[in-house]
Amino acid sequence: MMRQESHTGVLDFDQMTAAIADMDLPQYKGSIVRVSGLRIESNGPAVALGRVCRINLSDSRSTLAEVIGFQDGNIILLGLEHVEGIRPGDTVVALNRPRCIPLDSSIMGRVLDGLGRPIDNKGPLTGVEQQPIDSLSPPPLTREMIKEPLALGIRSIDGILTCGKGQRMGIFSGSGVGKSVLLGEIANSSDADVNVVALVGERGREVREFLEKDLGAEGLARSVIVVATSDSAAIQRVKAGFVAATIAEYFRDKGLDVLFMMDSLTRFAQAQREIGLAAGEPPTSKGYCPSVFGLLARLVERLGCSSSGSITGILTVLAEGDDLADPVADSARSLLDGHIVLSRKLADRGYYPAVDILQSVSRLMNTVTAPEHARAAQKFREIYATYTDAEDLISIGAFSPGSNKRIDGSVALIDRIQSFLIQGPRERTRFEETTRQVMSIARAWDDLLNGTGRNTAIAQRG
Repeated sequence: MMRQESHTGVLDFDQMTAAIADMDLPQYKGSIVRVSGLRIESNGPAVALGRVCRINLSDSRSTLAEVIGFQDGNIILLGLEHVEGIRPGDTVVALNRPRCIPLDSSIMGRVLDGLGRPIDNKGPLTGVEQQPIDSLSPPPLTREMIKEPLALGIRSIDGILTCGKGQRMGIFSGSGVGKSVLLGEIANSSDADVNVVALVGERGREVREFLEKDLGAEGLARSVIVVATSDSAAIQRVKAGFVAATIAEYFRDKGLDVLFMMDSLTRFAQAQREIGLAAGEPPTSKGYCPSVFGLLARLVERLGCSSSGSITGILTVLAEGDDLADPVADSARSLLDGHIVLSRKLADRGYYPAVDILQSVSRLMNTVTAPEHARAAQKFREIYATYTDAEDLISIGAFSPGSNKRIDGSVALIDRIQSFLIQGPRERTRFEETTRQVMSIARAWDDLLNGTGRNTAIAQRG
């Protein structure tokens, strides 16, 4: 190691200490004794759970692996990348570097892999602040309360399921119902200062589609994208979520309002299931290990408000077979501050976004909206529910107009409601205009029920 001196000729011990801390520790070594599937066992080195080691292969290549457990005196590792070529006797060396990512404002518009490495051919990251990937969530008593709405630009959400700055919301649906497209629209139209998007377990072809079609150049310019495709190592898919959370925390601590989006939380949980099974954890509900549900809580709790800024979370949950009682979906609902359900029935009718406002809820809407907005949203849902319950009777001609005032009113207003809920691509509506439309429909409902003189044609026109 080179001798470090300051300009006064005195040894600079701070630089020496930093240099030593950044060095690998070659004295901590072991060798591979067994490989079974994704699981790698080594007789050393003696390092802690979660530490990263380098495996030196016999053909002069090397690969990284993380310690995920211990058994019978051996350490259990899982590769951060593919592990082809490993054989018994290969050397395992402990690394002394914590997992960090260099951050500053230049990271905007960049695309990274699950370990925080650039994959967009724009050169290395040039950030000057090293942020550790594994950090703690803000202490509960330091979190600011959620008081302000965050406009997402989607009428059905802003008007009926209003989201607050720092709230964590889930988008629940089966496959092919429009989750990724909706995320792209939100990224383009929200009032957040910065978007951080984690694409976990996506098909490789979908990544570029999302960047160029759903997000677009304008959305990418104010976003940071972290990608771990379906063929990435399980640990890399898990780390992608925490790399994205670390980036979001950096901007939050600068006093900004950050929108954190993950597609999908389900594939994040499935990656942790692979890790847990490789480490020897017992499978429980649908094969998910106990560590899966603990990890979901760790990720979600890193989002939210701090004393300086906010991270609003929008996380998609893939309900297998449209089953909202799936273990991951059920756990996510208990952790999140609300859920937006996308309906396959609505999607099949060509409705976009296919938000089912009757199954969806924002737990903080009444906190972040004015009382008159909250009341109007409740009436809006009441009108839609009344029409939905009577839709079959109306369709077959079994309902007689005039026999039920509430159904008559819902029929008069359903066209306005559907026009409000259906929104085209890149069609953004300001939050104030959305609120005005909801309150206008609610007033028309009151007028129809109270018989104050407005006829059906006026109610329909608004």
